[in-house]
Amino acid sequence: MSQQSDDDDTVLLEQTKPKLKKPPLFKVVLINDDYTPMEFVVNILESIFNHDREQATQIMLHVHKLGKGVCGIFTKDIAETKVIQVNNFARENKHPLMCEMEEA
Repeated sequence: MSQQSDDDDTVLLEQTKPKLKKPPLFKVVLINDDYTPMEFVVNILESIFNHDREQATQIMLHVHKLGKGVCGIFTKDIAETKVIQVNNFARENKHPLMCEMEEA
């Protein structure tokens, strides 16, 4: 008598892609004041946010005319770092320029 036995313990798993959620984004915003020179703001936009001269000037004028303007949109850690860099640089140069972040 022959017995056929199925001793195969292989378990087939369905391969699924993990569902990754994109991290929340935050706007880095400059707040206008009546004391910080426009050229200083343009310099910040070029050096910290890597905008070219034309973009930096447009953002600076937007901030000047409307009271605040977005410098860029980033993940939380990067946005926090940019806000700290701007605020520290402004204080080091004796300017009251304020930068903050808002949920995008």
